[in-house]
Amino acid sequence: MLAQVHTVALEGVVARPVEVEVDMNRGLPVVNVVGLPDGAVREAKDRVRAALANSGFVLPPRRITINLAPADLPKEGSGYDLPIAAALLVAMEVVSQDALDRRLLLGELALDGRLKPVPGCLPAALRGRDQAMDELIVPPDNSAEAALVPGMAILAPRTLIDLVQHLTGAVPLTPVATTSWQQWLGQEDRSSPDLAHVKGQEYAKRALEIVAAGGHNLLMSGPPGSGKTLLSRCLPNILPELSLEEALEVTAIYSVAGKLSGEQPVIGVRPFRAPHHTASQVALIGGGSLPRPGEVSLSHRGVLFLDELPEFGRSVLEVLREPMESGTVTISRAARSACFPAQFQLVAACNPCPCGHLGDPCHACQCTTLQVERYRSRLSGPLLDRIDLHVEVPPVPVEQLVAMPSGESSAVVRQRVIQARQRQQRRHGGNRLNAHLSGDELARHTRIDHAGESLLLLASRRMGFSARTYHRILKVARTLADLAGAESIAVEHLAEAIQYRVNRQFMVE
Repeated sequence: MLAQVHTVALEGVVARPVEVEVDMNRGLPVVNVVGLPDGAVREAKDRVRAALANSGFVLPPRRITINLAPADLPKEGSGYDLPIAAALLVAMEVVSQDALDRRLLLGELALDGRLKPVPGCLPAALRGRDQAMDELIVPPDNSAEAALVPGMAILAPRTLIDLVQHLTGAVPLTPVATTSWQQWLGQEDRSSPDLAHVKGQEYAKRALEIVAAGGHNLLMSGPPGSGKTLLSRCLPNILPELSLEEALEVTAIYSVAGKLSGEQPVIGVRPFRAPHHTASQVALIGGGSLPRPGEVSLSHRGVLFLDELPEFGRSVLEVLREPMESGTVTISRAARSACFPAQFQLVAACNPCPCGHLGDPCHACQCTTLQVERYRSRLSGPLLDRIDLHVEVPPVPVEQLVAMPSGESSAVVRQRVIQARQRQQRRHGGNRLNAHLSGDELARHTRIDHAGESLLLLASRRMGFSARTYHRILKVARTLADLAGAESIAVEHLAEAIQYRVNRQFMVE
């Protein structure tokens, strides 16, 4: 008896169609799983056998071959338990093949027949909709996530028995109500402090506004306690809300990474990821024998904050260079490759020296010249060249902290950021920001007059700007013009953009 059931395999954040085929014939009683299964898939036969037996369905003593087609696509994870069990039930003639022809199944089975959650149900729902499937059958904990995709019925049986009763028509399941995106989008990120709580540091707050408006990267350097981390954590609350398209992209990444829950099936706020400086290359960029998204992908459409930047391994930081330019990460392995989106804003913080007090008027620096040189050499020139704004954050005296009134709130700054981004969207089309402009777009949208050309040429000669630095200055100047509501880039916009490229502590020129 031959049976076929539809499921999916994850390739990056995309679900690929897979057919689970079961052939049951006479011979020595054995169960073989073929089609490039990993260890978790090979173990599925034992979980499925126990789940079927505890649900009242005993496998016959036959030679059973389970094929996962296409055979050249690697299969991983426990999500194949449910489609394998369903195919075995068809081969055992418990349910008919017609009952499963237009259904997509995904889920892990407990030994007592309960359905347990698996990653990747949102990409699976998108694939099922594209294949015009009638139903997607997933575990209850994944139902809200899958129900984000309209146009297909989502069913969430609790147990294998519930599924059999639905497929035979004895007790049909009620489809899960479509999950509304609106209730999750636009929620305030309560974990982010308000910019009004930051006293002083007007120069750094101005840089933060520019970063938010144009999608640029930022490096802040200064002594401990000057407010670098607090400023960084204010950034999510001055960024615009996620659009529906952006939320779908981010939620799909978190679904593949297994970081969604039934209580929160949608990522409705911009991600803010802050990995520790002991993070490895794989943790930061993603990877593994079976590729999984790393921190750069989990911060897609949001912020990747790297505190104590020189404390990260140099080889770890160097892997950031390509995704900072391309906005994607491609992880290649011998068996497969996977591509993950990684369009993030890098915000980094560091001290000027190992002790942190170089240039601090209140504390003497204890570092030798050689120690300072070694500390600064941990950050390579190519990496620093990809960071648009370099800002020094000096300490604020306690007397000023007590007497100084609160500044603008995040809500006020966010309105200016939104207006600047709207100008960019009208000019560029879509969600493209100034930081993402290509060479041709940069030439069209960043034209400067003769006075601006002279200023930029003089600065380039004196400071030795690279071609990348030259272009990034133009992008920042374009953002400054957008914040000012100007159609063209003026000399004052270029002058301010050049200031953000000169960090006296790290000599980034």
